[in-house]
Amino acid sequence: MLRPEDLELLKNKGISESEVEAQLQRFVTGFPYLQISDAARVGAGIFRLDEEEVTSALERWKEYLSHGGEVCKFVPASGAASRMFKALFEFVDGGTDELKDGSPVAALIANIDKLPFLPELRETVKTLYGEDLDSLISAGRNRDIIAAIVKPEGMNYGGLPKGLLKFHTYPDGARTPIEEHLTEGAQTAANSKGIVNLHFTVSANHRKLFEEKLAEVIPATEARTGVKFNVTMSEQKPSTDTVAVNPDNTPFLEDGHLLFRPGGHGALIQNLNDMESAVVFIKNIDNVVPDSKRADTIKYKEVLGGLLLQVHDQIEEDLQAIDEKLYTQDDIKRMLDYLNNVLNVRDAKLEKMDSDSVVKYIREKLNRPLRVCGMVRNEGEPGGGPFIAYNPDGSTSPQILESNQVDPNNGEYMKMMKSATHFNPVDLVCYIKDIHGKKFDLPSYVDPATGFISSKSSHGKELRAMELPGLWNGAMSDWNTVFVEVPISTFNPVKTVNDLLRPAHQS
Repeated sequence: MLRPEDLELLKNKGISESEVEAQLQRFVTGFPYLQISDAARVGAGIFRLDEEEVTSALERWKEYLSHGGEVCKFVPASGAASRMFKALFEFVDGGTDELKDGSPVAALIANIDKLPFLPELRETVKTLYGEDLDSLISAGRNRDIIAAIVKPEGMNYGGLPKGLLKFHTYPDGARTPIEEHLTEGAQTAANSKGIVNLHFTVSANHRKLFEEKLAEVIPATEARTGVKFNVTMSEQKPSTDTVAVNPDNTPFLEDGHLLFRPGGHGALIQNLNDMESAVVFIKNIDNVVPDSKRADTIKYKEVLGGLLLQVHDQIEEDLQAIDEKLYTQDDIKRMLDYLNNVLNVRDAKLEKMDSDSVVKYIREKLNRPLRVCGMVRNEGEPGGGPFIAYNPDGSTSPQILESNQVDPNNGEYMKMMKSATHFNPVDLVCYIKDIHGKKFDLPSYVDPATGFISSKSSHGKELRAMELPGLWNGAMSDWNTVFVEVPISTFNPVKTVNDLLRPAHQS
């Protein structure tokens, strides 16, 4: 039973009483595992484009931009970099300067001259300790060096968002992921007026830092790239927070109040829903490379965009034919074939439907948000994967799944996961308006049964937390989806600071 003070808190957050009650009930019932038909692979759910198809997609993308097509880059950038420096924090708090052979800290110290933030580190060390970095290295003062990187009194890299860290070295200074996303946008998404629209989702406590950095780098990046940038920002909405519970599923109280937590990146479907562009690229903040390594990224960004438009062209043609009743039985057969073999939507119920019901079914399936997702060969990197999964209506379609959505006790499913050939690098492009130019209501296409529950703590007390269906997982469950293979060279995330030492991040 919610108390009057609880209801006042809900009102301030914009959360209904029924939403909280549904969340509390979900803690009791748990989330169901998804039913899987198979892992997607090339020829069965994933397309591998030949050179002719690549060229055609590139031409379609350039045509779209030249004719005034609207596009925006949407970059989730609210994550703090604390996990990126986990090994460094453990070393600083470990009580010894001794380096273990093969450890991440040993590798970082050995390659310290390759770090993009080396000049800043040299200045910080001098300020903190009154000695230069080389002297500290010679004296084996490794903890002091690492503390200068991660601690608040130093560079505070452990407390900043990834988007504001120096990632890549250039002759005129290091660039942050923000600057690399601006540059990538200039190379792939400038509209016919030479304007690039970018949107960053940020946390409230870091917003001012983002604003200051953007004000600093946009003029220089515009001068370097020859385009103009229209950059906007948003934060996860309080209405997407989820209630926390005790281990016994009773509401968790902190200072006498219900505790709410951010609902994970799935909450960003609301932010995406606010975008005005028909076409939206989505890519994580840390998946960037320097100029010298970006050729494949540029090419396949445009390929994904062009393929999206080609699929949308066909969907628009078919929906217009249905709405105007200008179709034959052969047309319906072709539309079904497109639904089955391009959008990979299949449904056994269709065999028992009359022709009018089949047309109605095709229209409902075509008239949805559309996404084209790049998939890379699985080379041991972590990440969700492409599968063909069952939907609540009994149909099957392409879905991006995380391991926690799959029943670990189902031997058949575990075999599918182990045999998966590709994984999701979070490189996708979306079409979020219907054929009449009206925006789809994206929250209407979320599968609410695809969230998950995790164990957390607050001030030393155990609690259970709920994450909403992931942005590119359950939040896009009821979208039309096309998977296409892209080169592994387009996927270069920075999950730990040592990833910056990889060749892909060295200019």
